[in-house]
Amino acid sequence: MKTNRTTALSSQADIFAQRESSVQSYARAFPVLCDQAKGAVVWAKDGRRYLDFLAGAGSLNYGHNNPVLKQALLEYITNDGITHSLDLHTCAKEKFLRSFNDAILEPLGLDYRVQFTGPTGTNAVEAAIKIARKVTGRTTVISFTNGFHGVSMGSLALTGNSHFRGAAGLPLQGAVSMPYDKYMGPETDTLDYMEAMLDDPASGLDHPAAVIVETVQGEGGINTAGFDWLRRLEAICKRNKILLIVDDIQAGCGRTGSFFSFTEAGIVPDIVTLSKSISGYGLPMAVVLLKPEHDQWKPAEHNGTFRGNNHAFITAAAALDHYWRTDEFADAIAEKSAILDARLKKIMKLYPREVVELRGRGMMRGICCKHAKKAAAITAQAFRNGAIFERAGSHDEVIKFLMPLTIETAELNEGLDILENAFGKVINLKPCENKRRKGATKDSVKITSG
Repeated sequence: MKTNRTTALSSQADIFAQRESSVQSYARAFPVLCDQAKGAVVWAKDGRRYLDFLAGAGSLNYGHNNPVLKQALLEYITNDGITHSLDLHTCAKEKFLRSFNDAILEPLGLDYRVQFTGPTGTNAVEAAIKIARKVTGRTTVISFTNGFHGVSMGSLALTGNSHFRGAAGLPLQGAVSMPYDKYMGPETDTLDYMEAMLDDPASGLDHPAAVIVETVQGEGGINTAGFDWLRRLEAICKRNKILLIVDDIQAGCGRTGSFFSFTEAGIVPDIVTLSKSISGYGLPMAVVLLKPEHDQWKPAEHNGTFRGNNHAFITAAAALDHYWRTDEFADAIAEKSAILDARLKKIMKLYPREVVELRGRGMMRGICCKHAKKAAAITAQAFRNGAIFERAGSHDEVIKFLMPLTIETAELNEGLDILENAFGKVINLKPCENKRRKGATKDSVKITSG
C-alpha cells in the first residue's frame, strides 16, 4: 500500500507542490516547467519560448549552453578528465589558473592569490571575512545599507534585507551597517558619516577589520556607487588600516562592462569575492582573491568538499580564453549597454509617473518603479508574453536586467519590446504626449549611473 500511494503521488502533475520545500522562490514568480535552453532563450516542456533576462541571477553571463564552453566540457568528460579533486592539483585547475592570470590579472596589473572555496558566493564571503579578521586581529566588519552578501550566518550579518535576516534564528553579530552611496540623497556624501564614526573614539564603533561593498548592489535594487565615492572609500580604508573587500559575485565577470566591476573606478581591493559567472557555464564555483600579504591561512582552515569542481575549472578557462584575451567582447558589451540605456530612457519618458529612476551601469541595470505592486504586475505580464525579468530592491520595486552578455541584439530588443508593452498594459496610460494635454508634465524622474 505504501508503494502504491507513493507511485500515485508521483504520477500527479504537480510533484513540486507535493514534495519540494516551500522555500522555493523563482518558481513562484515564473510557474513554468523548463526543459531546454540556448543562449538567451529558455523553452518550456510545452514548447513555449521565453527570453531570459534573469540568466541564473547573473550566473549565465555567457548564455545557456554556450557552444564554446560546452565543447570544452564535453571533450574533457569524454577523455575521462577528473571530476572531483578536493584541493589536489589537477590539470583542469592549472588551466584555469593560467588562463585567469594571463587573460585577467597580468593585463590589469593585479597581484592576487586565488583561494578556491566551497562553490557558492556566500561561502566565498565567509572566507573573505574570516581571513580579514585573522589578518587584522579585529572582528567588526562594515557593510552597507541594502547590501546582499549571502544567507549563511556570517554573510547574513552583512546583508541588509530584513526578510533574509529574519530567518537566521539567532542574533547576527560582528557587522555594522553604514549608509551606501546616495542612501541619504544625492547631495549627501555618506562617507562623511562613516569617517566621523571612525575618527571619534567615543562613537561606539569598534575599529573594523574590513569593509565589504558591492560597487553595484544586485539584490538591493541596482544601487550604484559612484567612482569618486569608491576611491574615497578605498582611501579611508587605507588610512585606517582596514581591509577593503569588494563583493563582485553578481557585478563581476563582465556584467558592468569590464571583467571586474571596480576596474573603472581605479581601485585595487585587498580581497575580492567571485562566484556566479566565474565558471562561465552555470556550474558551481567560487573563489576569493587575496593580496599575497593577506594569504595567511593555515592548511585547511577554510575548506570545502566541492572546492575542486574540475568541470567548472574547464568551462571557466574556456570562457576566459575565448572572451577576455582581447577587447572585442568588452566592446560588444558596451554596444549592447548603449542600446539598453536608450531603450530604458524611452520607457522612462513614456511612463514618468511610474518610473522613478533608472539605475546601474553596463548590462546590470534596473528600472525603479513608484509602486512595487505595479512592478510585480509588469514583470508578470512580461512573463505571460514570453520574457523573464526579476525584481529587486527593498520592496521588490526595481525591475532588474541580467540578460546574458552574449544576447543577440535582436533578442535584446525583442525582450525590451515585451517589457515596454507590459508597462503600457499594466499602467493603462497613454504615453506622456497625451498626458501633456491634461497638464500632467511635472513628474520628476532621474537617471543614476556609476
